[in-house]
Amino acid sequence: MTTAPRLAWLDALRGYAAAVVALFHLSPVVLGSERHLAVYRQFDLGKYGVLLFFLVSGYVIPMSLERHGSLRRFWIGRIFRIYPAYLFTIGIAVALAAAGLYRLPPQWAAETATTVLGHATMMQDLLGVRGIVRPFWTLSFEMLFYLLVAALFAVGWHRASAWWAAGLTLVAVLGGSRLPPDLLGATEADRLWSAVVVSLLISVCFVAYGKNALFGLGVLVLALANGHATSWVTSASSAQALLILAVMFAGTVICRAQHGQIGRRAATVTLLLVATGLAVHQWQASGTGLLRWTLLTAAVAGTFALAWALRRRRVPGVLTWLGTVSYSLYLLHLLVLGAVVRLTGDPVITVLAFAAGTLSVAWLAHRWVERPGQAIGRRIGERFGVAEIATQGGTPRTGSFGKQRESV
Repeated sequence: MTTAPRLAWLDALRGYAAAVVALFHLSPVVLGSERHLAVYRQFDLGKYGVLLFFLVSGYVIPMSLERHGSLRRFWIGRIFRIYPAYLFTIGIAVALAAAGLYRLPPQWAAETATTVLGHATMMQDLLGVRGIVRPFWTLSFEMLFYLLVAALFAVGWHRASAWWAAGLTLVAVLGGSRLPPDLLGATEADRLWSAVVVSLLISVCFVAYGKNALFGLGVLVLALANGHATSWVTSASSAQALLILAVMFAGTVICRAQHGQIGRRAATVTLLLVATGLAVHQWQASGTGLLRWTLLTAAVAGTFALAWALRRRRVPGVLTWLGTVSYSLYLLHLLVLGAVVRLTGDPVITVLAFAAGTLSVAWLAHRWVERPGQAIGRRIGERFGVAEIATQGGTPRTGSFGKQRESV
């Protein structure tokens, strides 16, 4: 029996989520601030799209690592999957800033060393540093999740996904505002030292593939006690940072339940706990209605569940294509939007130019930056005796912004 394409439904979900985030950022330009805020007060479209990305990452990453059974393969695949487009986006932003078409965050001048280290490790948001492009904040949580998963795998604790999802949720909800937001980043000196230490820890995890990966657990303190070190970052609190990680581990729980590694009852209880904790925390932290956050949580869960239920159906090609270019689309769309806004004030032209420009730039970046980067990763893997690095069709594609296959 031939195998069906794996996770085409996740490609569709990824492409959909990327489009949702892009539309969220386009909304105030087209609708105006007041109408945009009116919609936002009812439903946070941006958070909805981002939480879908986090669920996808949690679903895919741990199982990818376990299937290949090698931390070396994992990190080579990760680095050459996510860094080329990331560095390319930074280069474009700096070039636009030099041309007077983009404004760099003020920390780039005031805290240059911390900012560079934060971006080099992708941990900027959890170090109190504003990303050069706002969507970079989610990459901090992606990287933290990679470090945690690698550490758990190294010591054989990787099957405890439900305990991690439930534990992080309970700590976030019960700790709430009592968790320190800036223990390691309240001052410029604190942020610099934290960035140095985190860079060293991550470097050890990158180059040492045995139980030294356990050092990755140390970075968890950033989410636990440094979730909102400065007003420049997007994460609103340490409790919210922990809940983001809980959502990612919830994605792992779904995958483990699907493959019989976790009982369905235990998985259901865990997922309900995470969903309830997420809604209750947002309600307590924002002071807005519980119904609003319950609907948001239900929408995220419902969208993922619908995509999962349809996973064996043929997926429209446009959605799988969006999933293929979703990483570059996610990173670059705000730069395109800024350029479009400077060129035209007509709403219709803005929408058309933004859509065409974002999709074109995303395709170009995927074709000429992402894919060559992956090819370099394969060659390096072969040099280290790692012939296949989480590959499908010769292309490493794992994580929130990639695809795999699964046997049926």
